[in-house]
Amino acid sequence: MNIVVCVKYVPDATGDRQFESDNTVDRVGVDGLLSELDEYAVEQALQIKEKAGDDTETVVTALCVGPEKAVDAVRKALQMGADRGIHVVDDAIAGSDAVATSLVLARAVEKAGGETRVDLVVCGMASTDASMSVVPAMLAERLGLPQVTFASVIETQGDQVRVKRDGDSATEVIGATMPLVLSVTDQTGEARYPSFKGIMAAKKKPLDTWSLSDLGVDAGQVGLSVAWSEVQDTTARPPRTAGEIVKDEDGSGATALAEFLAAKKFI
Repeated sequence: MNIVVCVKYVPDATGDRQFESDNTVDRVGVDGLLSELDEYAVEQALQIKEKAGDDTETVVTALCVGPEKAVDAVRKALQMGADRGIHVVDDAIAGSDAVATSLVLARAVEKAGGETRVDLVVCGMASTDASMSVVPAMLAERLGLPQVTFASVIETQGDQVRVKRDGDSATEVIGATMPLVLSVTDQTGEARYPSFKGIMAAKKKPLDTWSLSDLGVDAGQVGLSVAWSEVQDTTARPPRTAGEIVKDEDGSGATALAEFLAAKKFI
């Protein structure tokens, strides 16, 4: 079985995130990491491989599109247990929206499959920076594959996939046959931490670097100039203000606290 997991390198949410002068996210001058929601996708791909057992040769490939530092996201996936890494990096990709990103991912998935097909493409439910949740559907359309999205429970047997999909008002059980595109939610179970053995083993695993020319994608099809969406304005986050201290020197602290909570409409 050939599984490709799409992972994204995102700015650290705990850091001081900034925008470039063209209102795109600064992905170079800020610390980044593998998107937490994509860790669940890596975990589910590894679980599917483990369930298949040694009798079925299964390869899990971590695929990332991003700047040079984005290779760290691929390395994290390799440390978790992925067998192979692919990093697509090209200056022309900067500023690409979901439409262009799905194009690059689709071409990379096709190339990663080589002479054999990719049986399963696994994605997180969204990225922690843009939170659009549209790339899996776009990727499925470009690859001509069925999609099973927002899966909270995944069961596989051979080429059959059965998932539970939790909605706002109901829960659906959906079945599909590989090949397909699957996106998973953060309800699928905690992702594993890389072990020391996994970290050391990752250093010896293959990690390919591809450019747009390697994928046959024209630079004019990607980038900020052809993006369908645009950020027109950004506002810096205001500095954190000092909190209000409620003292209880004369026994009135409870009343003051209740009045504060009521004023803020917390109660």
